[in-house]
Amino acid sequence: MEEPGKARCPYPFARPGPLDPPEELAGLRAEPLVPVTLPSGDEAVLVTRYSDVRRLLTDDRLSRRINRPGAARISKNNHMFQDPRIDPDPPEHSRVRRLVMSAFTPARVEALRPFVERVVDELLDGMERRGGPVDLNEALAFPLPIRVLCELLGVPAADTARFRSWTDHFLSVSRYTGPEIGAAMRELSAYIGELIEAKRREPSEDLIGAMIRARDEEDGRLAEYELQWWCRLLLLVGYETTATQLGGGVALLLSHPDQLAALRADWSLLPGAIEEMLRWKLVGSSVSMLRYAVADIPMDGYTIPAGTSVIPAVDSANQDETVFADPGVFDISRDASKQLSFSAGPHFCIGANLARLEVEVATERLLKRFPGLRLTVAPQELRRQEGALLEGFVELPVTW
Repeated sequence: MEEPGKARCPYPFARPGPLDPPEELAGLRAEPLVPVTLPSGDEAVLVTRYSDVRRLLTDDRLSRRINRPGAARISKNNHMFQDPRIDPDPPEHSRVRRLVMSAFTPARVEALRPFVERVVDELLDGMERRGGPVDLNEALAFPLPIRVLCELLGVPAADTARFRSWTDHFLSVSRYTGPEIGAAMRELSAYIGELIEAKRREPSEDLIGAMIRARDEEDGRLAEYELQWWCRLLLLVGYETTATQLGGGVALLLSHPDQLAALRADWSLLPGAIEEMLRWKLVGSSVSMLRYAVADIPMDGYTIPAGTSVIPAVDSANQDETVFADPGVFDISRDASKQLSFSAGPHFCIGANLARLEVEVATERLLKRFPGLRLTVAPQELRRQEGALLEGFVELPVTW
């Protein structure tokens, strides 16, 4: 699998510019497996080719349970999605996932469209009143998904501001110490526990209310700890990915005037533009896809040995020349629907429909409301977060 003495690349790869994919991705697929060193110092291999990545995302021999002896870690200080009391693999994962998925069906997400449109318009009204320049992160990209998610879950609107800090800690690779992360997670767990008890006293029709009923009225479908864990997870990961995708996607359009002009001339291109933005993997690398091979996995021309820590590299798959012509070119007219940024198989992102809706509504309404929208700095001067799982933008200064 690996030649003796072959150097390992540090992963995630560095970006040549804030809106550019890492240069290493351009030729990565010449080798099906690439050895890398993670931020923790642990070793893993990247699976680089689209066909292999897609296949492995549905292979039950590749486990998400990486809290085991010999498995690589993403971070030294943060176990992130690993909890010994939660089984992240089918069939246990699938059992709970089916309960949560009921809130994210295309029909239920589409029913949220009027609420999303109303929130977007309120936020754009605020931008217009203040006048430019503004930080698009604070004006639109972050407030929108957290308000939508809290509406879906049934979290009081007054509490939304508290989640930013908790999420920053949960998604930390090296920004915070282990004790700081632990303290933030204890605060969030206490909050979730209090929220669940409040909803038990006053039942609600939101997602948390539905999960409580699955726990209390249909005993055995959802354990108490599973209830709290999933509520916590949905709040933590359900908004920052969408916020980063929305803000970064707008910045990507603003830094490609020809593509922006094409979109303004034909708004029917918007769904395809969103898929191309997703292909660009703006939220960051594939380090969160870290898996563990529980058995030998024969592939086309090679084998992944049991005991290997593996990253199905979605960022590489999205740049695969055999699937996407001229992958290094940002082109909203291409068919990018095969992009894998939402993963595939049993761990396909349950919030994909909602994220697409939010990005679509916000991008169209923003660009139509402010036809002169532009970045106030050169694209190369934008800064990305350091030491975090998501490589979001520190600030997105715009005016119009």
